[in-house]
Amino acid sequence: MSTAKQYVIDSLSTQESWRLFRIMSEIVDGIENLSDLQNSVSIFGSARTPSDHPMYQEAEEIARLLSEAGFGVITGGGPGIMEAGNKGAQEADGTSVGLSIQLPMEQGSNPFIDIECNFKYFFVRKLMFIKYSMAYVVMPGGFGTLDELSEAFVLRQTNKIKPFPIILYKSEFWNGLLDWTRDQMVASGYISDEELDAMVILDSPEEVVQYIIEHSPDVLD
Repeated sequence: MSTAKQYVIDSLSTQESWRLFRIMSEIVDGIENLSDLQNSVSIFGSARTPSDHPMYQEAEEIARLLSEAGFGVITGGGPGIMEAGNKGAQEADGTSVGLSIQLPMEQGSNPFIDIECNFKYFFVRKLMFIKYSMAYVVMPGGFGTLDELSEAFVLRQTNKIKPFPIILYKSEFWNGLLDWTRDQMVASGYISDEELDAMVILDSPEEVVQYIIEHSPDVLD
């Protein structure tokens, strides 16, 4: 093997080793920053939702009611629905957490965050969502929102996490997805009706908070 080729191999190996340390560093930082969180609910949804949109305002109200009920609120820390969630929590004197991700096409963190963690790696960020949330509220959004929903659903389906509530907000947005899932996945035997029951669709902020309280009866004891 030539000296130049060996140099390239060694260089790539060194880069991979340092990448491992960066991943470990993000995990350690996340755990250290979030270890005191209790009874927190994650709110997901589109970063492209403007502040004058009804869905922004309803996300803000959900976060406000959650905070008043004693829950912390975790979002992805960005604009849109994430900003609404952090804003509602902060203005209700609740715990407002932002798990931000470094992306070239999006704005920075929103200004309503009390506890912030910054991540380079999506999978580390998703680990923190799962580890420190006891319920998911999934607002309308795009493929990033679907990614978070799928992650939570699969982990619950496979009993890798406790069976916490997964709430899809607004039937007019999510009904089509669940109809397709029943018509295609359930009908084909890929998942069961019982597994699909892990998700529930609700249509008002009050219903969301009440459902979380009723299905996690011991979390605020």
